[in-house]
Amino acid sequence: MTPVEPRADRLPIVGVMGSGSEAHDSKARPLGRWLAQAGVHLLTGGGGGVMSSVSRAFFETEDRRGVVIGILPHGAPGGYPNRWVEIPIATHLPLSGERGTEPMSRNHVNVLSSDAIVALPGSAGTSSEVRLAITYGRPVVAFLDSAAQIPGLPDSVPICSSLESVRSFVEAHLGGDREGE
Repeated sequence: MTPVEPRADRLPIVGVMGSGSEAHDSKARPLGRWLAQAGVHLLTGGGGGVMSSVSRAFFETEDRRGVVIGILPHGAPGGYPNRWVEIPIATHLPLSGERGTEPMSRNHVNVLSSDAIVALPGSAGTSSEVRLAITYGRPVVAFLDSAAQIPGLPDSVPICSSLESVRSFVEAHLGGDREGE
């Protein structure tokens, strides 16, 4: 599937994927603040962990233009959506984790709705979203200290250990310097 180019009058959507249980604040919060300043919408799976941490940082950034979008699993278990999700999108899709690439997983919606994807530390669900990004031709970068932070991370996915490197990757794939647009 060919990625859809963002319309000139639409803010790009950056998907941030990562652990649903661990916040990884040292990476998620600075990333969320930068994305808010960059003039994009933030998309996550709408739950806890990284999703909550990056959403909170994005939401609390003053003068942001974008909104926090959460793609919710069927039945939205406790903790969904997190309190910073401004546009919750309920789905009928129950699968995740080890089954995250199967057709009944919302991971497809997460990836296909994103113009670029940043993967933070996570487990099987994050790994499946990264693999789907490759399958669907979405630009994806891993914001990690080591490849071991996402089990099975494909070798083709660039790993960035600094926010500046992530920023350069995202800007290159969204068309230039996003801050202050």
